[in-house]
Amino acid sequence: MPRGQKSKLRTRERRHQAQSGTQGLMGAQATAAEEEAASSSCSSLPGVTTRRKPGAKSRSTLKSPQRALATTTQPAGVSPARSNKGAKGQMKKKHSSSQAPVSAVRSRKGPLRRIASVLVQFLVHMYKMKKPVRKAHMLKLIDTKYQNRFPEILRRASFSMEMLFGVDLKEVDCTKHTYTFVSKMALPNDGTVSRGSGLPKTGILMYILGVILMKGNCATEENIWEFLNKMRVYAGKRHFIFGEPKKLITQDLVKLKYLEYRQVANSDPARYEFLWGPRAHAETSKMKVLEFLAKVNHTVPSAFQSWYEEALKDEEERAQASGCSSVLSSSSHTESEANSALCG
Repeated sequence: MPRGQKSKLRTRERRHQAQSGTQGLMGAQATAAEEEAASSSCSSLPGVTTRRKPGAKSRSTLKSPQRALATTTQPAGVSPARSNKGAKGQMKKKHSSSQAPVSAVRSRKGPLRRIASVLVQFLVHMYKMKKPVRKAHMLKLIDTKYQNRFPEILRRASFSMEMLFGVDLKEVDCTKHTYTFVSKMALPNDGTVSRGSGLPKTGILMYILGVILMKGNCATEENIWEFLNKMRVYAGKRHFIFGEPKKLITQDLVKLKYLEYRQVANSDPARYEFLWGPRAHAETSKMKVLEFLAKVNHTVPSAFQSWYEEALKDEEERAQASGCSSVLSSSSHTESEANSALCG
């Protein structure tokens, strides 16, 4: 085979491998996000221990990308009237023939995971109340025979809070074991976007920013919905965490300048694409989003070499810009002092 044809073949193979890697990574992220939502959406309410009556049915879902987020029960604080009743009914019919027996579901979701699910309910409640959390309060939710496993349970619950809602749990007092919440972004109304009841939307924003990053900093609307559909999040179908997703990502987050939503040039019929908005650039970075995605996949950012190199370059540029701003600010301050001295 001539050298030119060999070179073209190698280039085509590398491109195909890169595309496959991106799709595989996004699929893994969508599956992980779905699993976290499913595992954290039990019917227990904050303040209730995890003891179950013998023979009680489990409302948990299997760890499978084929199971829908919309079919899980709502976390505490979500009004059933606002849940996706239509989607739940449709998905229930679709999956009724393939659902596993209750015993199989229970066996796949161990006691620690169930307890962590209850703890997530409590943490969401405290987050919305804007109150700090103490270890003593959390231990009251845990059966005494599992309290020695508290560190692991808290780790699971914290991971779910971060992956679902984009909210970190930070210890602020190591003597009283007091924790507070830190959101990854500064979305209004504590991340719920709109006033009133609701759950933080920061998590879905982080995932969308990640898809945009992986797609060369510009993702088509088809790319975004392909990813969200793997999480069983659909346009026009109200979701118990994210509300009406299409309105959220094409209107609310665009109006808040976290996303840019524009028509693809020369597209007929019109097609649209997403980019990072100015507030996303201001409140987070490519490295922070990559760290988030790496955590979803239980790995480190450097495992994603090409994106990691891009993120490092972005960090360097941000540092240089920050340095220049500091120098200009210092210079301006010095000049102001000098003028004041001359006037004096």
